[in-house]
Amino acid sequence: MRAASALFLERQWLDKPRGRRLTARTLGAFASATGGIQLDSINVVERAHHLTLWSRFGPYRRESLRKLIEKDRVLFEYWAHVACLVATSDFAAWRRVMLDYKRRHKGWTRFLKKHAPMIAEVESAIRERGPLGNADFREPGKKVKGGWWNWRPATHALDWLFMSGRTSVHSRVHFHKRFDVTERVVPAPTLAAEPLSAEAFRRWHLDRSLQAMGAATETDLRMYLTYPRFEMAERKATLGDAIRDGSVVEIELAGERGRWFARREDLDALAAAGRRRTPSSGSTLLCPFDSFLWHRERTRRLFGFDYKIEVYVPGPKRTHGYYTLPILVDGVLIGRADVKTHRTDGLLELRNVHFEPWFVAGDLSPVDPRRPLDRAHGLAGLAEAVHSLATFAGCSKVKLVRTSPAGLRSAVRRALEEAASSGSEESAEPVSGTKSPPVP
Repeated sequence: MRAASALFLERQWLDKPRGRRLTARTLGAFASATGGIQLDSINVVERAHHLTLWSRFGPYRRESLRKLIEKDRVLFEYWAHVACLVATSDFAAWRRVMLDYKRRHKGWTRFLKKHAPMIAEVESAIRERGPLGNADFREPGKKVKGGWWNWRPATHALDWLFMSGRTSVHSRVHFHKRFDVTERVVPAPTLAAEPLSAEAFRRWHLDRSLQAMGAATETDLRMYLTYPRFEMAERKATLGDAIRDGSVVEIELAGERGRWFARREDLDALAAAGRRRTPSSGSTLLCPFDSFLWHRERTRRLFGFDYKIEVYVPGPKRTHGYYTLPILVDGVLIGRADVKTHRTDGLLELRNVHFEPWFVAGDLSPVDPRRPLDRAHGLAGLAEAVHSLATFAGCSKVKLVRTSPAGLRSAVRRALEEAASSGSEESAEPVSGTKSPPVP
């Protein structure tokens, strides 16, 4: 299991958390390596894609990222796990899904027949006046009733045009999508590339998933890139073909009775990962929607970390908090922090920092029982990551409210103060304010 967890960290670009520089090349390579960067509207700390990128690249200018996406077109939006930013270099693969969208999603048949003229009107309006968003197809002052410009059918039309590849997301304003016809969004040479065949796409999908995870079970493969939803028979046939031609092999992992698979070309990397003394060097906080956490049962098996997103859990029933970020230090998940950004006050609030029982007791890590993690080192890593996140979020202050257990609050506070005084947080590019935020 140690080899599988170490290679997974490497493939997810968490072997050097916050240790790389964000450029067009690294952004495209990261999105391609992981299969996609998930988008989500929750903005308690930062948007999901910003948190995911910060955890790999450290603080960066949001305007630089916007330019890379909306001007240089390094990434485009489509569904991979769910809604994601996907590498434009992978467009030819996803083009196959767009072309097959109507065939795969029979539920659209009735809607398309009923609203074909309205869909044509929406597409024509985008072609003539684009980019346009959902709000551009609402009649001001009118309640939602029948008619072509009823917001509900228009919204469905926008979704159909997007998922079938006739339009693409041109840009976002306050996170609201603005669509344009695909030929004005995707670079011409990319758009001209021949789409993969249906069979080639299934093999590509399997290969990309295995590449992103290093080693995986059949369930891992189903839960990683969850789009499109292949029939079980399709999945098994594709995996069987890859095993028969030798490009994928079944492997044994110590302590695991299930069937695990890896690409043949990754066997040396898997062995090398198992020999590595430290699978990861550095610390970060992980977005709940990070690709590293897409299949949370896998995280539990590989890292002994039972994680649940509690956003949709009623407040009194939450165990750890509304929006908790797993704490990764040297490849080990030592706990989770319930974090909230108070933008008006310039304050990053640590509402509760929950530590794993083994870390509290000073026991060995469940990932690698041979390698102890010094508690002071773990807390220092947490503090450094918190101050880096505060810098990225534009916060000048960090406030620690509680820890679980409460007995670690003083130690966490000291670590935060030491990190603040050292001014050691990295910044790939100048961000508002260069001094480490104080701890009240």
